[in-house]
Amino acid sequence: MKTVSSIVENYIKTKPFLLNALSLGIINLTSLSRNIMSELESEFGKEVKQGAVVMSLKRLTEELDFRLNHKINKVIKNIGEITVRSALTDYTFAVSETVLNKQAELISDINGFPDVFYTSSRGVNEINIVVSNTVNKLVDKHFSNEKLIQKLDNLASITVKLPKENIVIPGIYYFIFQRLAWEGIIINEVISTSNEFTILVSEEQVDVAFKVIKDLKN
Repeated sequence: MKTVSSIVENYIKTKPFLLNALSLGIINLTSLSRNIMSELESEFGKEVKQGAVVMSLKRLTEELDFRLNHKINKVIKNIGEITVRSALTDYTFAVSETVLNKQAELISDINGFPDVFYTSSRGVNEINIVVSNTVNKLVDKHFSNEKLIQKLDNLASITVKLPKENIVIPGIYYFIFQRLAWEGIIINEVISTSNEFTILVSEEQVDVAFKVIKDLKN
């Protein structure tokens, strides 16, 4: 059975930025209720009292303050080392029968360069390789017969070490990426392991992105 509270909650959940703003307590609930009344009444199928919407929003805000701020902030404040690397190139190749062999050859070559950045991930149809631009020629050589889907230069990486609790608290990545989105940061790639993740951004935006993530700890 639909209730005003359930309709309000479902509506807010479909608006990520509004959801976060509510959790921060920076929205006038009366004004918000007035703006969303017509949509809520359409969903509910009958007239809805504005006071009931305001009360539902108030309850939801209090719940969000606990679910998002208390639990997530406890993990965010324990973020570990944040590492930045610049002068990177991001390659995306189509998956083929030979692409993994080419990747193995590349790894063998760059093992002799201890300071070179290298990371890779594989999807269903694509394989992604990120390297220091000093070894671009090696990538170009080994993958010359592979289908190049995309190549992005002048990138930087930010690697964040997360506390182990991140795997049992929902919303950690959402919380971080939403803050980055608020600042207009374009994330070119996301590569993660169990307790750390790496994002690739343009070198022009890396300082802002680093500050956003660092400030989350404060």
